Amino acid sequence: MTITTSELKRGVTILLDGEMYKVTEWSHNKQGRGSANVRLLLKNVRTGSNVERTFMAGSKFEDVRLERRTVQFLYADGNDYHVMDSETYEQFALDKALLGDAINYIKENDNIDILMFRDQPMDVDLPAAVILKVVETETGLQGDRATAAFKPARLETGIMVQVPLFVNEGDRVKVDTREGKYLERV
Repeated sequence: MTITTSELKRGVTILLDGEMYKVTEWSHNKQGRGSANVRLLLKNVRTGSNVERTFMAGSKFEDVRLERRTVQFLYADGNDYHVMDSETYEQFALDKALLGDAINYIKENDNIDILMFRDQPMDVDLPAAVILKVVETETGLQGDRATAAFKPARLETGIMVQVPLFVNEGDRVKVDTREGKYLERV
């Protein structure tokens, strides 16, 4: 199945030069009398490397349909992250490189979606936001509670995020998985 530049959007996976790439950013550029161009920032699904390419508007690509499989994260063992398929109960390990930044947002027993191509894990699809517990942060001063000041906090997965001064250890916060930013206290 083919897909044109007008159908591309963030998160779409295409086949280009025999390699699978995930579109991470795209922009449409029209300059003067010339034809329109589409600038793509692509992530190689296999190697994880990023490449920027420009194509004429209307260019066609082979669309890669990935199967979504829900798995439960069991535990981490070095660079291997062991998961269990929620339907078949089959257990297998995912490499830390495949998960990328997702390791900052998953904890034991969480369900995550793995994108598969020909029964091979290719990518992980996280929800837009996750709720994590604050395990370490400084205490905010009483007079600072109404200001928009922020302080660093370590969450249960080990990631550091900037949180408002009123957030304390033990609080649960919602974090944006795309940008790694604090959204709200829950």
